[in-house]
Amino acid sequence: MPYPPNHRQETKAKIVLSARRLFNRFGFDGVSIQQIMADAGLTHGGFYKHFASKSDLYAEVMARFFTDPGRNSNREGVSVDMKVADAGAQIVRAYLSRSFLEEIDNSCPMVALPSDVARRDKKAKQAFHTAFEAMVDLLQRSSVKKDHSSRTSALAIAALCVGGMVVARAGEGHALANELRRAAMEVALKLGGWGDDTNSKQSSRRRSND
Repeated sequence: MPYPPNHRQETKAKIVLSARRLFNRFGFDGVSIQQIMADAGLTHGGFYKHFASKSDLYAEVMARFFTDPGRNSNREGVSVDMKVADAGAQIVRAYLSRSFLEEIDNSCPMVALPSDVARRDKKAKQAFHTAFEAMVDLLQRSSVKKDHSSRTSALAIAALCVGGMVVARAGEGHALANELRRAAMEVALKLGGWGDDTNSKQSSRRRSND
């Protein structure tokens, strides 16, 4: 019996989803291809029909994080719509939200894997670089600033988001983690020219997640 036309794409998407969950939970080195395929409900041998290596899979995981329309972009009232003018502010609020701190499996691999990537091959490093640049580009295009400083600000905002969440997750105490991400969020929003966004229609819902 032949597979449906979209079978290959759906199978690949399942592998990527399982990989993101497991990479985020256990790190690049802490999970094997066999474990990823088992989590996806697939056989180990089927992996190589879609990817040449674990680094290739990691590159796909990184590439899809901001572009996959099926990815959950709503967290406890904090939504991200890449097409609106204030997408940058939404990214900052979602990235530094309490639920992002606690929701490890579905979070951005840039938070979970920076030290792993530093020890990996060129392809994995390039994937990290490409994802980070994509984030910077989104933030820069959404920034209120339209001068030469907008890229500098976008780089700093991206670093605050990724680095802030890395440090917040590294500690044991929730009090410090929450204080840190709120501070990073406040500075990042100011850098982007978005202020505290208190007049937004979503501000009350956002503050409940901050």
